[in-house]
Amino acid sequence: MSIVKSLRLLFPKREIYLPNSAIEGQVALTLRSSLVNPLVKVELVGRSYLEWRVEGNANMDYSKDVLCSNKTDHVHKSKTFDIEDNWLGAGSHTFDFSFQLPSKIPSTFKSKIGHVFYFIQTSCSGREHILAKQREYLPVQGTSGYYHDTVNKHPILVEANKNLFYNCFRQGLVYLRVSLDHNIFIPGDCVILSAEIENWTNKHLTSMSCTLNSYVTYEGFTLRAERKTLEEKQKLLSQETHINIIPFTTATVVNALSLPRLLPVSTEPPGGDIMEFKYEVAAAVHIPWTLKKVVAKVPIVIQCPRVVRLGN
Repeated sequence: MSIVKSLRLLFPKREIYLPNSAIEGQVALTLRSSLVNPLVKVELVGRSYLEWRVEGNANMDYSKDVLCSNKTDHVHKSKTFDIEDNWLGAGSHTFDFSFQLPSKIPSTFKSKIGHVFYFIQTSCSGREHILAKQREYLPVQGTSGYYHDTVNKHPILVEANKNLFYNCFRQGLVYLRVSLDHNIFIPGDCVILSAEIENWTNKHLTSMSCTLNSYVTYEGFTLRAERKTLEEKQKLLSQETHINIIPFTTATVVNALSLPRLLPVSTEPPGGDIMEFKYEVAAAVHIPWTLKKVVAKVPIVIQCPRVVRLGN
């Protein structure tokens, strides 16, 4: 049976942590019996890590996939507690700690390829090995290095159209015009998307979807130090809307997408991070009796000024 009965991290939990946030709390350690030469420490760690495999050359008789990976540390602070006489008796003991997150760090993120994570970890060790360990993860919202508080006063307009053919004969045209009041948002904002649809076909249009997509570019290296990049598209939000646009008419449909309260910010030039983020809002009108759809995509920018409070 372990000498350590329990080891806990006690600190006020927040829904979201911002850069420069102070984290103050205690390590609570309970021992079943006395412990000689104890080592009790607490750490604040923030790290990015990515990994994927590149397919080998299929033209070669023998080839294997190549592993690409990369990592970087954003914060690593630790505190080892001073213990009087290098001895702790049986019972409960508490140790105070205080950390502060750095001023510029990326947001918490997770995908099949890459992770950005933050945690506070405490451990209690004896003479030769670790007796107990406890870890608490922190949801962190990164902030932008610069922030544009002025936006385009005119709506942003994107147009798309598609000719429809049934049995090799042209049956009309569908126009889709999508507009936004502006294209700069912060996490938690509501994106109001206005779509004007012209139906110059003899079919009823009954379905429309709006999605928020992210494009993440990963940068990794092989064991031979060869630089590789990979772009991954993720659908973050999706909303289906029922419409009823009769043939040879025009209608306007307004949709609202509420952004998540925790989002990686758009990558700023000149980039250079191991993960870079871009976003777009896409509207699609589905054409009945076919697999086709008309799609209009509007690039948007996710920024987060340091003064905004996103959590409690």
